Formats: sequence, C-alpha cells, structure tokens
Amino acid sequence: MPHWLQLMLESLPSLLWAALIFTVPLTLLSFVLGLTVGLGAALGRLFGPKPLVALVRFYVWIFRGTPLLVQLFLIFYGLPSVGILLDAFTAALIGFTLNIGAYTSEIIRAAIGSVPKGQWEAAYSIGMTWSQAMRRTILPQAGRVAVPPLSNTFISLVKDTSLAAAITVPEMFQAAQRIVATTYEPLILYVEAAILYLAMSSVLSALQTRLEERLNRYGGFLEARS
Repeated sequence: MPHWLQLMLESLPSLLWAALIFTVPLTLLSFVLGLTVGLGAALGRLFGPKPLVALVRFYVWIFRGTPLLVQLFLIFYGLPSVGILLDAFTAALIGFTLNIGAYTSEIIRAAIGSVPKGQWEAAYSIGMTWSQAMRRTILPQAGRVAVPPLSNTFISLVKDTSLAAAITVPEMFQAAQRIVATTYEPLILYVEAAILYLAMSSVLSALQTRLEERLNRYGGFLEARS
C-alpha cells in the first residue's frame, strides 16, 4: 500500500470524529441560530420603527463588511480584554451566528419583498391579522424564493467552519493540522481534509437540487390552482 494512502486511511477516523463532534454541530447550530437572527433582523428592517431599522442596517453593514476571521478573533481574543471570557466553541458559535444572521437577513428581506402586494391585500380581505398573513401567506411564498440562496449560505458555512481552527476549536481542519504536526505530511493531510469538505458540500448540493425541484413542482401546482 502506498504511504500516502496508508496515512489517509489511518487519519480518516480522527478527521471524521472531529467532523461529527465539532464541525457538524457548529454548522447546524450556527445556521439555525443565524437564520433566527436573520428573520428577526429582516422583519425589523421591513416593518420596524426607524431606530430599529437603523440598528439593523448598522448590524448588517458591520458583519457583511468585515472578514469572518477578524470577527472570530475579536470575539475570542478581543473580548477577554474587557472581561468577557468565552470558550473556543462558544466564541465560534457566536461569531458564525452573527455573520450568518447578517447575510440571511438580506436574503429573507428580499424574499419577503418579492411577494406581490396583492397577497397582503388578499389575506387582509379574508380577515387575517398582520401576523396571520405573515405566517400563513407571505412567509410560505417567500420561503420558496429564499431556499436557493439560503442553501448556498448553508453549504458555504460548512466550509467556513474550518476558520474555527484559528481560535482553537478542534474541528476537522484543526484535527488535520494536529496530525500534520506529528507526521510532517501537510500535502497529504490537507488534500484529505479538502476531499472531505468537498464530499460534504457535494452531498448538500445534491440535496439542495432535490429540494428546489420539489418546491418548483409545488409552486407549479399552486399556480395551476390559481
């Protein structure tokens, strides 16, 4: 067996374990929390009072306009200077959540804005309140529009979690770095890590395609009924 293949096989369990214990939970938690933040920010931007709109715009401007790695460093290495100590995973979770929240807020805001005004009027005409119209009429339609860009954001997040290695989160990329430190084989280990990230991204891309196809069929069915 070639040396490179043997090394890949020997290191694979460590990389997969790090992905299972840290990469996957960090990705899922960050996306769910970030999506929640993004929805709140989008609604605040669209329907909130002027001070809230200004606050949301400032938040989005900051987190979309600065590098994610810098944000992680500020949270993990910077906050202790003002007495706020966070463990690495928590710091990464906060950083990814706030970053994802900023990007998804713009996606959701655009998706809600794409729903025709007549849908609001139709909902109000049958006695729905604003919250009922939003929940039952607007968000389901906006969700169909938002799924492709949100899916792309999720896939990007899977790859971006490798940045957490810079603040000592022992996720998959840092696991590769630790093995490199003992084997002195950076090319083999980093190629293996890249292959694993590529595999995860490919699976998610295939699932995204299937989801979009189902949503398109559902949308065509609704249009045919209307």
